[in-house]
Amino acid sequence: MCQRFNTLILAPHIDDEVIGCFTFLKPRTFVHCFGAEDRSYVSRGGRIAELAASATKAGFAWHVGEHECQRYDCSTLIPEIEKKINDLKPKILLIPQPDYNQDHRAVYDAAIAAMRPHDTNHLVPIVLQYEQPHSLMWPNGSTMREPNYFQVLDIEAKLQLYSLYASQVRAHRSPELLTALARLRGASIKTQFAEAFYCKRIIASS
Repeated sequence: MCQRFNTLILAPHIDDEVIGCFTFLKPRTFVHCFGAEDRSYVSRGGRIAELAASATKAGFAWHVGEHECQRYDCSTLIPEIEKKINDLKPKILLIPQPDYNQDHRAVYDAAIAAMRPHDTNHLVPIVLQYEQPHSLMWPNGSTMREPNYFQVLDIEAKLQLYSLYASQVRAHRSPELLTALARLRGASIKTQFAEAFYCKRIIASS
């Protein structure tokens, strides 16, 4: 039987997936966002609508959880991630870097626990950490990793999809900054633009 979803992206917040994982946003990808809430400049419903518009354009599936931002708790995230991994059985899992953002750290820590070798849990063969611009602008000490996995990027397509997240397009993650980061990563592999990742685990198939 053909596997419905090949890739699972764990996104602490709506927009992390397009900023860090655009090259994986396609059919057979599932984006699991952990929370969204009402803010002075956008409602929870407004943020979810932006994600839905992006999913419609790119073709990926998604879910938004009920966790309160800035209050993510590993003890509740771990079983949620385990269930999603066991239900979807993805070949590729993308997780955030454990940067200065506490929600990112909570999702990263929970994902590491959920991905441990275990006798009843699905073992995801490829696990990648994705980066965000702020990971370079204000790195969190020893958690920084040198990227060792790259994907060639269509930067115009990424910026077009990112524009659908209108409430989140701000100076510290501006289109210009995303372009600069993509150009830097592209230079590492002798192409114009790329997205970069850190490979946490890869199991070679025979």
